Amino acid sequence: MAIRTELTLRLENTPGALARLCHTLAAEKINLLALSVESTGILRLVPENPVHAAGLLRSKEYAVDETDVLYVPLPNSPGAIGAATRRLRDAGVNINYAFGSAISEHDMTALIVGVDDAQRAATAAGM
Repeated sequence: MAIRTELTLRLENTPGALARLCHTLAAEKINLLALSVESTGILRLVPENPVHAAGLLRSKEYAVDETDVLYVPLPNSPGAIGAATRRLRDAGVNINYAFGSAISEHDMTALIVGVDDAQRAATAAGM
C-alpha cells in the first residue's frame, strides 16, 4: 500500500468537459493512475505527478483540493478487494469511498481508498 495524492475538483456536467480536462493533462504528459467522476460533477484524479497536475489545473482556473488517499495494489483475483477492506475494518478504519478497476488479462489491479487519515490508516492496517 502506498499513500498517494488525490486531486478533487468539480467539472461541469456537459458534453466534452471530461475530454477537455483529460486533453489538458495529456498535453503536459501527466499520466493518471486512477479517475472517478460522479454525475454531480465531482472528479477525483490520482496522477503520477500531483504537484504538476494540481499546478496545471489551477492555472486553467479549476478549484483543486488535494487529499491523501490509500493506493492499494492488489492481485487481480477473486477476494482480493475483500481481503484488503477487511484489513482496514479490522484496524478500525472507516472507508469513506473507494474505486478501482482491472483489466482481465493483467495480474494486478489497484484500489483507491478515501479515509479520514491515510497515514494512520496505512499504519494501523499494516499495509
